[in-house]
Amino acid sequence: MSSRSLSRSTGDFNDLNDFDDLHGSGEPEGTVDPVDPNGLLSAHGWDDGWAAAFDEPGRDGLVPARVVRIDRGRCDLVTAVGPARAESTTTPGACTGDWAALRDGAHPRLAALLPRRTAIVRATASRDSHSQVLAANVDTVVLAVSAGGSLDAGRLERLLALAWESGARPVVALTKIDQAADPEALLEEATALAPGADVVATSALNGEGVDALTALLSGTVVLLGTSGAGKSTLGNALLGEEALATGDIRAVDGKGRHTTVRRELLPLPQGGVLIDTPGLRGVGLFEASDGLGQVFADIEELAEECRFADCAHQAEPGCAVLAAIESGALPERRLTSYRKLLRENAWAAARTDARLRAEQASRWKSIARTQRAAYRFRDRQR
Repeated sequence: MSSRSLSRSTGDFNDLNDFDDLHGSGEPEGTVDPVDPNGLLSAHGWDDGWAAAFDEPGRDGLVPARVVRIDRGRCDLVTAVGPARAESTTTPGACTGDWAALRDGAHPRLAALLPRRTAIVRATASRDSHSQVLAANVDTVVLAVSAGGSLDAGRLERLLALAWESGARPVVALTKIDQAADPEALLEEATALAPGADVVATSALNGEGVDALTALLSGTVVLLGTSGAGKSTLGNALLGEEALATGDIRAVDGKGRHTTVRRELLPLPQGGVLIDTPGLRGVGLFEASDGLGQVFADIEELAEECRFADCAHQAEPGCAVLAAIESGALPERRLTSYRKLLRENAWAAARTDARLRAEQASRWKSIARTQRAAYRFRDRQR
């Protein structure tokens, strides 16, 4: 791919120097990869696994690229020689973080997406049977949770289920810890809600916990959280510059404004890349059984000790879960949340199955109509 053709398609990037300021020059170190001679792709997560996934028959003339941003039907990408901009409508499922096969030319376009290793998927805001991919090929999910007020346990459990289900590793970042009335109690509460996940108290204002959080990050990192949780402010602390827009909390209702309006991928100074996302108003689960099992591992472990294998943990004799609640070892709120999220997940799965059955039935009806029309045409020709 030539620099000349890239400079015609960069959109937001005026020239390659602007791109280098944001994404690094990618100077090679050690052995030079013929596909990535400047090291620009590897700086954005390219490795031998992606090279093997890209190396398939029929991709002559195509080049690997990673999706940096999607906006208004256009897709900004990083390639081995710099930035490119393509129409995303040719591959409507593309998402920030995807690796793609790009066709060069006066009008670059995505020819194919490489199979995703991980994906952050939630139910759509309309809560229909469809899903929305928030970020692709993520290694670490940082869940930004404000410590400025009381901890919303149910919301944190939802975010954790979303993160675990993706296949990435979740890390809980308690933001604005300098505003917490009792930081130690809040940290203890969050840790109890997040079995298996690291929990770090942070303050972007005074830098507390930022180094500890940075040490836990690897590969492609995505920031998730509600509006006003301090997500973009924390992102700037990790990036070491004011690259992400931030805003204040609304005084009228205490909710945050949407300062991040689209998902965007940026290189981290210590290596790896960061994907910032718009604040989540709702966190609907979409086929997250494995994620729920991880979030509520304490309940599922207790359930193995119940007298009956199909125990519903309601009034059955010998229920280890109810016994734990009675002894105070398990909060009743946690069991209530577990049941609620299981019902929601089962409902979403049923809706998805129903939609797929309806789409399949519609497809067969269309085939049957086409066949009948063909038979009628054949009969008229006799």
